[in-house]
Amino acid sequence: MDYTAMKDAELIRLYIEGDEKALSFLINKHEQRIFSYILSKIQNRDLANDVFQDTFVKIIKTFRKGNYNEEGKFLNWALRIAHNLVIDHFRKQKRIPTVAPNDEYDIFKIIKDGSENAETGMIREQIEKDLHKLILKLPPEQLEVLRLRHFSGLSFKDIADQTGVSINTALGRMRYALINLRKLMQEHNMSLSLS
Repeated sequence: MDYTAMKDAELIRLYIEGDEKALSFLINKHEQRIFSYILSKIQNRDLANDVFQDTFVKIIKTFRKGNYNEEGKFLNWALRIAHNLVIDHFRKQKRIPTVAPNDEYDIFKIIKDGSENAETGMIREQIEKDLHKLILKLPPEQLEVLRLRHFSGLSFKDIADQTGVSINTALGRMRYALINLRKLMQEHNMSLSLS
């Protein structure tokens, strides 16, 4: 069987029907891109290998449960899984990477100094939890761009490529995400202040 001519969806269907070689080909086809993404975030080859393995364990479990329905967007879906596992890795280490500052209004920068006491730390954690709950209320397109920009640290060009839209559309979605997030914060009387 010529796997090289097959689309991802065909390989996935074959694997679900019992063809293990189809899965091997699918993994080999995308491993460089997925591993490079993980390594770029974690910057430790051994840990990146662990997260890469966990990514494919999760992918295989999803296939086996019959829960995969990404309609030809396997790579984007796999990168989302990898991204979520990278975030889990940082959470376990209690050090979520920060995004480099830029000239945009960055709602995720909560100023803290090195002398944070227990009370301030608890308040900051609660603010972050509340903020993440509000983020989930955004429309899916805005949520996706926001996550890719602020949590994956992708450029708008990369976001446009990954989501299949123009750079202007990606920028527009980010702008509306921030506007909507501010509105949600006002509706919920939420402040980013620690005092």
